[in-house]
Amino acid sequence: MKKIVSTLVAVLLITSVWAQNYRPETSVAGFMSLPGSGRNVYNFNPGWRFHKGDVAGAEALNFDDSAWQVVSTPHTVELEPAEASGGRNYQGIAWYRKHFVVPAAMQGQLVTVYFEAIMGKQEVFLNGKLVRKHAGGYLPFSVNLTDYGIKAGDKCVLAVMTDNSNDKNYPPGKPQYTLDFAYHGGIYRDVWLIGKSDVSITDALEANKVAGGGVFVHFDQISEKKAQVFVDTEVKNSGTARRVVTVETTLTNASGKKVKQTSSRVMLNAGESVTVKQKMQVSNPHLWSPDSPYLYRVESRVAEGKLALDGGVTRVGIRKAEFKDKAGFWLNGKPFGQLVGANRHQDFAYVGNALPNSQQWRDAKRLRDAGCRIVRVAHYPQDPSFMDACDELGIFVIVATPGWQYWNKDPEFARLVHENTRMMIRRDRNHASVLMWEPILNETRYPLDFALEALLITKDEYPYPGRPVAAADVHSEGVKEHYDVVYGWPGDDVKGVARQCIFTREFGENVDDWYAHNNNNRASRSWGERPMLVQALSLAKSYDEMYQTNGQFIGGAQWHPFDHQRGYHPDPYWGGIFDAFRQSKYAYYMFRSQTAADLNHPLAESGPMVYIAHEMSQFSDKDVVVFSNCDSVRLSIYDGTRSWTKPVVHAKGHMPNAPVVFENVWDFWEARGYSYVQKNWKKVNLVAEGIRNGEVVCTTKKMPSRRSTKLQLRVDYQNSPLVADGSDFIVVVAEVTDDSGNVRRLAKENVVFTVEGEGEIIGDATIGANPRAVEFGSAPVLIRSTRKAGKIKVKARVQYEGTHAPTPAEIEFESVPSLLPACFTEQTRQTDAASIDKERAASSEKKILSEEEKQKLLIEVERQQTEFGEKHKE
Repeated sequence: MKKIVSTLVAVLLITSVWAQNYRPETSVAGFMSLPGSGRNVYNFNPGWRFHKGDVAGAEALNFDDSAWQVVSTPHTVELEPAEASGGRNYQGIAWYRKHFVVPAAMQGQLVTVYFEAIMGKQEVFLNGKLVRKHAGGYLPFSVNLTDYGIKAGDKCVLAVMTDNSNDKNYPPGKPQYTLDFAYHGGIYRDVWLIGKSDVSITDALEANKVAGGGVFVHFDQISEKKAQVFVDTEVKNSGTARRVVTVETTLTNASGKKVKQTSSRVMLNAGESVTVKQKMQVSNPHLWSPDSPYLYRVESRVAEGKLALDGGVTRVGIRKAEFKDKAGFWLNGKPFGQLVGANRHQDFAYVGNALPNSQQWRDAKRLRDAGCRIVRVAHYPQDPSFMDACDELGIFVIVATPGWQYWNKDPEFARLVHENTRMMIRRDRNHASVLMWEPILNETRYPLDFALEALLITKDEYPYPGRPVAAADVHSEGVKEHYDVVYGWPGDDVKGVARQCIFTREFGENVDDWYAHNNNNRASRSWGERPMLVQALSLAKSYDEMYQTNGQFIGGAQWHPFDHQRGYHPDPYWGGIFDAFRQSKYAYYMFRSQTAADLNHPLAESGPMVYIAHEMSQFSDKDVVVFSNCDSVRLSIYDGTRSWTKPVVHAKGHMPNAPVVFENVWDFWEARGYSYVQKNWKKVNLVAEGIRNGEVVCTTKKMPSRRSTKLQLRVDYQNSPLVADGSDFIVVVAEVTDDSGNVRRLAKENVVFTVEGEGEIIGDATIGANPRAVEFGSAPVLIRSTRKAGKIKVKARVQYEGTHAPTPAEIEFESVPSLLPACFTEQTRQTDAASIDKERAASSEKKILSEEEKQKLLIEVERQQTEFGEKHKE
């Protein structure tokens, strides 16, 4: 036992050090950086001036914005409480202005500002002139500054009007007050400044060509012995003279060693673009899979003689996915088994959608730690860095076009949906993780011609073997007859509902009705032990159903792993296996226990595990539930005075590892006898041991917390450090514990945080961020980096201190330098909107409805939910 504990401590120490030094890669406009390629990329996030609300003349070059806040993107228009559902978020116009000088390094280059996404409608002004209008909150667009005569050394002002108001004319179209998520506003994803030669690789979205533009990597003849790799690269000459260039493509392995290389000589007339098609064959390829997510690197270079003009790296995974109808899902020539995972909305506590890349990575890692091998994005394309993380962590993705329960009969609306679908395919087509497209509007009644055109687009935009397939609800128009994969329910395979593979897009929901939304799989972490245990066991039952198949039913995605805000209901969605701060609930460990014990994943949590879902309090159940992926579990109480061993059931046609329930183990009065009568409180403990092949391979110990004596702090790295770019943030968690470090789950305190060094606290008392109330023993705080790498010290104390109050705690950690240079002139630190009361009173499109209007709208929601929900299980 001592050996096991010592080994675990050593592993944790190594992991902690590695977690602070690991740097996940982030793509910019589809490319990872390629040093020496000739392409310049600047972080354009810092130094925006911001104003919530409309201001006349804010687009003008000489407009006085000196009184505006200085912020960094990703940015939300308004910080919100951790529970801000029911239309409490700001909707309306907000302005951003950026003063900058085009870097000298971009001398002679084409200069583009690339916005990964801005919520709602946008108008972009360059030096007072309108240069771009865009509608839609989930896909990129760019502004070519060179087209307007801008060159290196020029001083510029970029003004961006954003408007996240309800608008039926573009997808999703549905008003937020009848929507199951929220239109959190702002420039909430990254902004980049890109400089490249006048002869360069095009951007796939801006090129606007079917199955064209940029770099498109696809494969054929994939096996363990060989694979054909095709690389299509579009190069454009934006200059005024004919040019002769070389397009060189190098395939390297994960270690950077060259595997194959090919080059092509290209002649380009002025204004001409040419697609160079190259082919390479790889022997004995390392095939990508969720449990071994091996990524090759395609290095693209455009050169004129010895002069590097442009280039970048595309990470790819070689893999063969097949949906064989009644034979199920096959990967790399073998039956895969069940695809089980979760859906994902993108919002976070306080900041809405404005998650930095590190938090995108951490979300993906949390899902992979939980054993999710597939994620359906809900209900829109996600941040590019989330897609990068899924490639690297081994998570299949279903990418959905923006939309939910809304159809506008105006033909322009359908055209815009299809345009979004084309854009998302062009953006995400090179990701190994992309398994399916969802090119229709979720839970929406649409006409047959719309469904057929949506399907055709997925084939047109990816016309090669091994393409990601199209999926939609089996009962929607044209789907059962034409689509590759259908959304249905366990048992639909037996009923013969469809010929295709069947996947459940959302499992786990058991609401009483769509008005009240009472549900045993939804439990706020603040409700404590019993509700979270009920939730975990409810989700276990639903998880189990994902394995009831004759082969044709291939799995499903849980709704929804992270608590999130909603538009039409006053309660947040509390069905997450994590809360909105990404603190785990019991259900996380149930999910985690479904991962095979012999899995050795390169990045995610894996291996044998055991977890006791019990707090040993005066209110705890007599039964003790344990989650484990081992062969059996031995549970001991009172230092081994009594013990029981039970198998972990691995029944065919059921979840891999069923929860283990030990009946009548805990008796508070018996435990009281040890601590009160015998004065031997240390003997009151539970120990669970996971056993495989007759040996103990993992162990965990739990003790009831005694009196609250101290706070302790931890940093939630998740293998990604805090980056000093002015917008990155990390969660620091304060826990109330007893003398021995056992978390006091029933503690009632408010924790006050302070920070020193190169960090600042996001939010204040106006949104309940600082002081923060303790819930289930913990209080989180969000710490944002400054633009200078360095030490950060976070201190925590209870709000009302006294002789016997819990003692304060502090923790010190460091931010790391940003890998890309930044382009900005403003120096003022960011100020939280939540700290300025008058900002919260700014004009907003918060619609006040009568009771009759509310009822009418919610009845419509209920009808749509029912149509696409329970009745289709029958």
